[in-house]
Formats: sequence, C-alpha cells, structure tokens
Amino acid sequence: MSESSAAAADAVAARFEELYGSAPDGVWAAPGRVNLIGEHTDYNDGFVMPFALPHTAVAAVSRRDDGVLRLHSDDIGGRVVELAVDDLAPESDKRWTAYPAGVVWALREAGHAVTGADVHLASSVPAGAGLSSSAALEVVVALALNDLFGLGLRGWQLARLSQRAENVYVGAPVGIMDQTASACCEAGHALFLDTRDLSQRQIPFDLAAEGMRLLVVDTQVKHSHSEGEYGKRREGCEKGAALLGVDALRDVPYGELDAALARLGDDEEVRRLVRHVVTEDHRVEQVVSLLESGDTRAIGPLLIEGHASLRDDFRVSCPELDLVVDTAVSAGALGARMTGGGFGGSAIVLVEEGDVPAVTKAVEEAFAAAGFTTPRVFEAVPSAGARRVR
Repeated sequence: MSESSAAAADAVAARFEELYGSAPDGVWAAPGRVNLIGEHTDYNDGFVMPFALPHTAVAAVSRRDDGVLRLHSDDIGGRVVELAVDDLAPESDKRWTAYPAGVVWALREAGHAVTGADVHLASSVPAGAGLSSSAALEVVVALALNDLFGLGLRGWQLARLSQRAENVYVGAPVGIMDQTASACCEAGHALFLDTRDLSQRQIPFDLAAEGMRLLVVDTQVKHSHSEGEYGKRREGCEKGAALLGVDALRDVPYGELDAALARLGDDEEVRRLVRHVVTEDHRVEQVVSLLESGDTRAIGPLLIEGHASLRDDFRVSCPELDLVVDTAVSAGALGARMTGGGFGGSAIVLVEEGDVPAVTKAVEEAFAAAGFTTPRVFEAVPSAGARRVR
C-alpha cells in the first residue's frame, strides 16, 4: 500500500472514531475506473475493457447486530444518517445514502444476514466525471460487509449485487462494467470482460514501459445516469435486439451488420444505436488483439473511431468532450475518445510521454478560448481493484 493510501486509510479510521466513539472493525478501498474501449456495450451483453484508477472510495466500517445502519461521508458532510435495515426499500431515498443503503438492501434481499453497520466514507474519485464514483462507493461497502459478516462472496458476485443496488434501489439503469472493474481489476492490467457470462481476462497494460501515457481529461461537465437520456439509449438497444430476433445486440455478428441494419428499415434511431454497439464490440476485440501482440500504439485510431461512433451514432458526447478529442489529436496525440456514459464527464488521451506537456497545454488553451471551465487533467495508471487496507 502506498504512503498516500495508508494516510487516507488512517484519516478515515480516525474520523470514524470521532463520529462513532470507537475504532472501526476495518478499512477498505475500492477504485474508480477508466474504460479504455467498449462504451454502452455492457448492457447489451457485449465486451468492455476498463482498468482501475488509483483514485478510491475508502470506507471505515464496523458491524452492528441491532438492525441499525449509520452512514456518514466526508465528501457530503452533515450529520450521521441513521436507517433501519428492515425499512430499506427501492427508490425510497434520493440522497447519496441510497448507494451504500442499496448495497445493504441488495445483500439482504439475496438472503445474506446483514444486520446493520456503522460506515464512514471518503472518496478521491471525482463525482460526475464518468469515472464510476458511485460504483466505487457501492463496491467498497459490499466488500466490507462481505468480510465483516463472513459472506464468502467473490468479486464478481459483489459486483452483481452492487449493480442490482444501483439498478433497483437507486433507480439508475447501469450495466455491470463499472462495479466489476472496481471489484476485479489488477494493477498494471486492463480487464477484458465479457458482460454476458462475466468471464475475465487480465491484459497487461503498462504504457510507461513503452514510453506512453494515458491522460484523463475531466471536462467538469457533470452528468447523472438516473436521468432519462441514458435510459432511452438502453431502451432503444433492447428494441433493436427484439426487432432483429436476438437476445442482445452482442449476438449480431460484425460481418453481418449491414444486413442487420437493412432489416431495421427506416428506424434511423435504432439503426444508429445498433451500429454503434456492434462496431464497438468489434473495436474491443481489435484492441485486445493489438495489446496482446505488443502493438499498443496502433490502438490510437480505434479510440478516435470509437469517439466518432459515440458522438454520431449513440449521440452521448457534448461540445467539451469533442473539443478534447479534436484538440488532442491535432496536437499530436496517438488517439482520444470520451469515456463513461457520456453527456459530460471525461475523455481519455493516449499520448507519447514527451508530448504530454504540449497536448495538455493545447487542450487547456482550447477550453479557455471556448469559454469552458478549465478541465482537470491527470495521468491514468492501471491500479488494483477493491481490497482491505487495514
């Protein structure tokens, strides 16, 4: 554990003791994630390729056996929120507490005897930046409760339950990628995940060793998955699958895409959604092949191609994200694309190590010229998934 991680764990544990009057039973951490490629494919049973960030949600937690759940977050402030676990019900809570409370609800609904907890949280994952701050919050609570109550659940199972918490309890129709990345990623690797059967392959991804960097550019444009546009895209994908007679768009072969689009007739909205998902799954497979063959620089054009598809077919980009991609590529980046659900959030930029200052400066100057909020730029380093830290 790094010195900064240890310091964060110590700070969260100390604050827990201030709030609740005793030391926590333990401290856990779960990361946010960046998705290298494979956007809006997870709820279509497709392929994704995220990796974990060093930014984490940290939770100090103690077990309770009296049916009381107490929650506090340094990021939100305010008083400790106290809930009765027997009273937890889907979509009954519109506050931040819905995310950890939803995990308790999901575990109990699945038959696990979780009888309460004291929880204190602090997160360094930027909220609303498309980096899965909510998934990190869910997974860290799920892992802590798994350990404290001896549930014996594996990472992918915790991810499934965390996804159910967000889908049903919070009411956001997210796929399985974010929670699985937070729970299962390994340092120095990207996670090739088949979201249909949750089979995983850890793909070595050490850009620094090859003289490259991957930058995250947080546009500071906030988004919310529980708002309607994300749900509309998901419904449109489900409609496309139904019209094509398949279980999910993942089942449409890339080589048969033109024929599938022709069968959809003049429903242009559904045609665009189908085209994005099928081509994006193909791009994920291409990136895996290139990384495994050691041709990492060749993934750059696929990132650019993926952004164009998200912008033009899936229509989830925004002017700030487009400006990042266009400016970075013009300034010499190997590739760039938006990452995350869209409608704001972040873009990723693949760049030669020596070009980092010039590309960063170009993006910041372009934002200033456009009158946009100054973006936050940082390096994305593939990091470890959820774990106990003390």
